[in-house]
Amino acid sequence: MAAAGFAPAAAVEPGDPPFQAKLERLSEILGAVHYLRNLCGEKTSVWRDKMDELLSAENPQAERQSRLVARFNRGYRSFAATYGDCTDSAALALKRYTREGEGLTKEIVLRYGN
Repeated sequence: MAAAGFAPAAAVEPGDPPFQAKLERLSEILGAVHYLRNLCGEKTSVWRDKMDELLSAENPQAERQSRLVARFNRGYRSFAATYGDCTDSAALALKRYTREGEGLTKEIVLRYGN
């Protein structure tokens, strides 16, 4: 599995919402899934669009938005550096990241949603 799976926890900044670290991890997962789905044949921007939706819903200040976008890009680039073809390992990583992203999304909504 790629090094992105072992990402250190996000540093919480003063003024961050209590779910910031989880949003940063979700952003990274969205980047990874965006790359892997396209690598494995999906050819769509749906996961990039989901990131845009997350940013629109959060409407974060510039510094916080920058961190979220950086994590998306990190997830994308980590897998782009690892996989050039849709191998069994890439497909497994896609499945695991999709599952983790679903779990994080549910957790954030249930715990912090309005």
